[in-house]
Amino acid sequence: MSNGGIIGPVQNPLRGDLTTTFTSSGTYTSPGFGPGQADYLVVAGGGGGQTYGGGGAGGFRTSFPGGTKLSIPASPISVTVGAGGTGGIYPGTAPSGTDSIFSTITSTGGGGGGAGNPPAATPASPGGSGGGGGTGTFGQAGGTGNSPPTSPPQGNPGGTGLQAPTYNGGGGGGASVAGSNGLPGSAGPGGSGSANSITGSPVSYAGGGGGGGYVGSAGGTGGTGGGGAGGSAPTYIGVAGTANTGGGGGAGTHTIPLSNTPGGAGGSGIVVVKQCQASPTYQVAPGVWSLSEQYNYKKAGQWTPSAPFDVDYLVVAGGAAGGKWVGGGGGAGGYRSSFPGGTKINLTVGSSYPITIGAGAATQSSNLQGASGSPSIFSSITSAGGGGGGSSNGVPGGANGVAGGSGGGATCGGNPNFGAGNTPPVSPPQGNNGGVVSPGNAAGGGGGGAGAVGGDATVSGVGGAGGTGSPNSISGSAIFYGGGGGGAGTGAGGCNPSGAGGAGGNGGGGAGSIDNNNATAGTINTGGAGGGSRAQGGGAGNGGAGGSGIVIVRAPGAAGISASPGTNTVTTLPAPAGGCKVATFTVSGTLTT
Repeated sequence: MSNGGIIGPVQNPLRGDLTTTFTSSGTYTSPGFGPGQADYLVVAGGGGGQTYGGGGAGGFRTSFPGGTKLSIPASPISVTVGAGGTGGIYPGTAPSGTDSIFSTITSTGGGGGGAGNPPAATPASPGGSGGGGGTGTFGQAGGTGNSPPTSPPQGNPGGTGLQAPTYNGGGGGGASVAGSNGLPGSAGPGGSGSANSITGSPVSYAGGGGGGGYVGSAGGTGGTGGGGAGGSAPTYIGVAGTANTGGGGGAGTHTIPLSNTPGGAGGSGIVVVKQCQASPTYQVAPGVWSLSEQYNYKKAGQWTPSAPFDVDYLVVAGGAAGGKWVGGGGGAGGYRSSFPGGTKINLTVGSSYPITIGAGAATQSSNLQGASGSPSIFSSITSAGGGGGGSSNGVPGGANGVAGGSGGGATCGGNPNFGAGNTPPVSPPQGNNGGVVSPGNAAGGGGGGAGAVGGDATVSGVGGAGGTGSPNSISGSAIFYGGGGGGAGTGAGGCNPSGAGGAGGNGGGGAGSIDNNNATAGTINTGGAGGGSRAQGGGAGNGGAGGSGIVIVRAPGAAGISASPGTNTVTTLPAPAGGCKVATFTVSGTLTT
């Protein structure tokens, strides 16, 4: 066909990234027309398990998503995939894993596990993550992790082995969590690894190996990310780490009459490289394109940009439940947003980003504190679930409100302990504290909201109001999110005819109730918290459930984004928003660029 004087095939004008996975050593060559930029994942080989001490996970280093990419030359690059250390048997320290290397990035092999058998013991080795400690008269410390040090850290330390007479070994360290210490009844589990979606779907890597037990004690579980479990019947030999995950080997378990048994080998490492198929200098699409075709595609917003782009976000966690028995209102789910005017997140074309929507806490039907909500997560942003409302049952002076994104309200009995908001702390704060109760007042404090602290219960029989939420226009119109739950009041059933439950905070917070009535639940997909209930004499009134969270991502109009599963949506905003695309996630799913 004619293309303005150029003859060529008609093709979809998309330029994706090329992901190359190395499960063994080799050579990487840039797929573009010259130098370019690439994301990477480099995981070293896991350490071997020993009798008692689990192997440490191989070092875990990555730029994906959102980190600093590597500059890729036109010339080939040597790639080294580290081997796992072999399993050891007392005496001695199990061999460590070997390093994985790509360009300037070196991830260190996981440390071998330590041995033990009274009266002697051999120490665990340091590494990307440290090996688990063996046992002996005094027990053995785990090997240090992130050795040599990198930023961010490539791993964590191993757990400490438990000394005589129990002799249970420590778990090997993992990429995200340290190995656990040996306990009187069982060996320490391996530390958890880290999940990464550089290959297009989330995969966990670099879990620590479980520790080994002693005569009847259970071997420790392997850490998620390929960590092998400590030995169990009938062989009591440690389980090997999974190949190409960098998982540490599980430790062998000491038995009678088998005595010392070997640990499992560490899993081999892996290297993954994700590079644009052309250098950023050469913005290309496959095929041949006339100027009129390029113009029409760009005008229609279908000429997908290949460069990374920035997005705004709103991440709201699940709200907490209100407490039952003069319950405090639940705290709202943590509220974090870049819109308007904050620091945006940079996304890469051709990538998938998992999104977690935090669940609201279930209705509190027992005479206890309300349960806390669950976190919501997008990229590097985690908003913490709201903290449950307090309860006056079961603990002298009342059970405290729980800390969270926003904290739960206090209960009666002169107890000033509301739940703290902005826990864990972030800047700007993701929430506020719950409210308190005046001494002698049979009522609950309001749960904290995204925009204000929970109301105090200062009027006899009247619950504190839930803290107000915060409005946000990222979706194109102002909507309130993160309202706190109202505290319980005492009505005619408690000889206080003027009593009332506290109002829920603007932003989906549920109202508190009086006497034996159910409190109101928080609104779904707002992070609003449930109200507290009075439950006179242990009656039927329940604390309100928390509302689920929400994640909203706002991208430039030229960006090609999609949201799955189908209950999540992508819409285009009209002027004056400039045609921005808004992805709204009401359930957990995936944002694809």
